[in-house]
Amino acid sequence: MFDKVLIANRGEIALRIIRTCRDLGVRTVAVYSTPDADAQFVKAADEAVHIGPGAPTRSYLNIPNIIGAAVKTGAEAVHPGYGFLSEDPYFAEICADDGITFIGPPPDVMENVGDKATARKLMTAAGLPLLPGTTEPVDSVEAAEEIAREIGYPVIIKAAAGGGGRGITVVRRPQDLRDAYTTTRANAQAVFKNSAVYIERYLTRTRHIEIQVLCDDFDGAVHLGERDCSVQRRHQKLVEESPGPGIPPELRSRLGAAAVAGARAVGYRGAGTVEFLLEADPEAHNAFWFMEMNARIQVEHPVTELVTGVDLISEQLRVASGSPLTVKQEDVEVRGHAIECRINAEDPDRGFAPTPGLLENYRTPGGPWVRVDTDYVPGSRVSPYYDSMIGKLIVWGPDRATCLDRALRALSEFEVSGPGVHTTIPMHQEILGHPEFRRGGIATDFLERNFAL
Repeated sequence: MFDKVLIANRGEIALRIIRTCRDLGVRTVAVYSTPDADAQFVKAADEAVHIGPGAPTRSYLNIPNIIGAAVKTGAEAVHPGYGFLSEDPYFAEICADDGITFIGPPPDVMENVGDKATARKLMTAAGLPLLPGTTEPVDSVEAAEEIAREIGYPVIIKAAAGGGGRGITVVRRPQDLRDAYTTTRANAQAVFKNSAVYIERYLTRTRHIEIQVLCDDFDGAVHLGERDCSVQRRHQKLVEESPGPGIPPELRSRLGAAAVAGARAVGYRGAGTVEFLLEADPEAHNAFWFMEMNARIQVEHPVTELVTGVDLISEQLRVASGSPLTVKQEDVEVRGHAIECRINAEDPDRGFAPTPGLLENYRTPGGPWVRVDTDYVPGSRVSPYYDSMIGKLIVWGPDRATCLDRALRALSEFEVSGPGVHTTIPMHQEILGHPEFRRGGIATDFLERNFAL
């Protein structure tokens, strides 16, 4: 195991990683921007290094400053968390060049699965089902129009280097394709520095199901069940739960086997997530299709931890340090039900506009089987520089109904207030209490159909 690990991230995920490192006797180094100088993760780490001002490009995306901090403090490894540099193969290569272990998959694997078009090609070769579409980037609007005619409308145009719900455009009519193609490519270039896009058939009634996988260098590869991430706004997740409601055992086995086959096919190592679209119509015989693979720890990883008892960060650290996984497939047992609500400083009534500001009052819920991952305390300030998520409420119950009731109780105990600060807590209460959600098996259009957004 490593002696010292630098966490190239901030907020709740940095604090989460620090806690597991402490459990394992691993010393930690935090890096922080000027606005984060008084953050909890900075105080929790054994050492902390200032790496720049608030703008991410000058701090948490500043590779020379992060590598410099690792070298200066003698850190043997870097954990990138999620977001920022977590799926940047160039950063992983720079780490290797400086003799620092990157806690994640090899750079070439990260590059292959990070390019969504390449990933589709590799997963097709591994036998995973794909929606009709392209496995190569679409280089012209004329080609896009021809492909759309062949596979049929509606179609979805996706940035090959995209992620986090960005770089996606749904096109329902042929006359809208040209503008959508041009705009998506321009946005992809601006956001991801890569204008490549691909096209696939768009299904209007689907569920978003993802499978957590773990792989080591000793031919160990396991899946830890599924998470249902179908409650989304603008293709960004709000609520995640495990296991997926209404997923029969036979389908769960097929999804898990497909995810492991895909991970093995690309030579994956560490913790990753294989994401699928599942036909929402129960009469569709449980058809599913590969969507993408995320080469990092996910925001929603705690729901898997609560139902399996597996510390995913610990497994990441073990694999990166050259040890085998501690869990085999026959050891994995899903117990009860877990749900996660992302608590964002946003105003749903204004299109989920971020509402940064001072948290004059911040009280998190507690009690049995309630977990809150957060880096905020009363007096913290939600910065306009970073993601608006201020915490994750994760709740476990012996069954789904109990879990939902417990989550509603916990949401009622959450207190967040400050000048101009709004949160998604009231929306989560509406979602968890909605009859359609309570029945389970909702599609990704649930919010659009039931809420005036």
